[in-house]
Amino acid sequence: MIEEGKIFIGASRNPDDSINKPEYLDLKFGNRHGLVTGATGTGKTVTLQVLAEGFSRAGVPVFAADIKGDLSGIAAKGEPRDFLTKRAEQIGFSDYEFDQFPVIFWDLFGEKGHRVRTTIAEMGPLLLARLMDASEPQEGVINIAFKIADQGGLPLLDLKDFSSLLNYMGENASELSNQYGLISKASVGSIQRALLVLEQQGAEHFFGEPALKISDIMRTSNNGYGQISVLAADKLMMNPRLYATFLLWLLSELFEELPEVGDPDKPKLVFFFDEAHLLFNDAPKVLTERVEQVVRLIRSKGVGVYFVTQNPLDVPETVLAQLGNRAQHALRAYSPREQKAVRTAADTFRANPAFDCATVITNLGTGEALVSTLEAKGAPSIVERTLIRPPSGRVGPVTDDERRQIMDRSPVLGIYDEDIDRESAFELLAARAKKAADAEAAKRAQEEAPQQQGGTTSGWNLPGFGGGNDDNQQGRGQSRGRSSGYQRETVVEAAMKSVARTVATQVGRALVRGILGSLKR
Repeated sequence: MIEEGKIFIGASRNPDDSINKPEYLDLKFGNRHGLVTGATGTGKTVTLQVLAEGFSRAGVPVFAADIKGDLSGIAAKGEPRDFLTKRAEQIGFSDYEFDQFPVIFWDLFGEKGHRVRTTIAEMGPLLLARLMDASEPQEGVINIAFKIADQGGLPLLDLKDFSSLLNYMGENASELSNQYGLISKASVGSIQRALLVLEQQGAEHFFGEPALKISDIMRTSNNGYGQISVLAADKLMMNPRLYATFLLWLLSELFEELPEVGDPDKPKLVFFFDEAHLLFNDAPKVLTERVEQVVRLIRSKGVGVYFVTQNPLDVPETVLAQLGNRAQHALRAYSPREQKAVRTAADTFRANPAFDCATVITNLGTGEALVSTLEAKGAPSIVERTLIRPPSGRVGPVTDDERRQIMDRSPVLGIYDEDIDRESAFELLAARAKKAADAEAAKRAQEEAPQQQGGTTSGWNLPGFGGGNDDNQQGRGQSRGRSSGYQRETVVEAAMKSVARTVATQVGRALVRGILGSLKR
């Protein structure tokens, strides 16, 4: 049943349960995106593994999040188990073989995989505002912060860099508001509190250097298999917003960095977005619109995006319309919303006159799905009730020792495992503040020297004839008079005003950002 240029998904069956025909996903339509949906326990993870194995075997790199740890078994050779061999016999899969696939494990926390990071600057203002659940005024302040940093040559690499920049903006809110628009100290304070929350949730592990290079998730192994990048997301899911924002950032990086390739014979990369509902939950309209735009346009760069979620209603209709390859596992229809989801899922398929989709969806067994893929000229195939083929890799997680051995042989070993803390906005602002403090101290010393010299003269002078105590007292009185109406700027204010002047003269150095705010290179 294995055919060149196609991924064998499983075998469809007739209404009398006899086997109908093998079902395939054509590699040349692999970049037309896809959707895998179904209730918990219906076999979505196995379908995801089957697709990932098929793409890898065809030399296509894959990136997938491992929510429960089960997907890690794809790195180990499968083992004979009754339910696997039974399914292979049931669908007539006589050439079924066990295999293992080249895997790179990643983990934002560096515990179950190589550290994966990005910088604040590369993430951009839109995604950072989404991560912080910022209000509209706060999002405006975040955009101004990035504008100041991009124009002023202040690298924003980690959380302390962004915090330092916010301190500067708070100290100089009035001056900067004249140039960039209103900067409320209350909004700055709210953003700083949100940064503290992010730090407590572990986001400091995500921001920093070395930042992930897209080329390192687009590798092929020596035997021609595409590398499968598996992101350990069990701990990451404790902060769902960070999980969704990270995957969306990665998608935007792929969009901004990869060149246009049109419609290749097979994808350059396939990206599986598990728990996809987290991306769209409470997302502002502008973000949803830009995600739709990225999904629509990234196809021409050879990237296929496959959303994996429980309910097709989790994905907005505008995005759902872009997903050509679909596998619908069983749905439960107890509540009105679930019944609506069943009808929605049924209506998105090209109808099969042999059965009613809405009825079948609620009666599908584990490891069974309604499958429709793109066929000749990119038209969707008639939906078929399909028994998903058994995977070639292990079904279930690898052990900790196996994971460590795989990481020790990883092609990116040693590249991302150590933090790098180079000079960035935090150090630059601190250095400028110190320079301003030294200059202030020198100025004060010059002002105080003549006064000290005059205070040590002896003799007497007539009032009003100069050079005596009356003049000193008058000077002190004038000084006190000035201090009552004018307060000398602080060292920090002096430093920050210096930064503001520098920013104003470096507009030509502003960086260019893409659809989702990530940097264009």
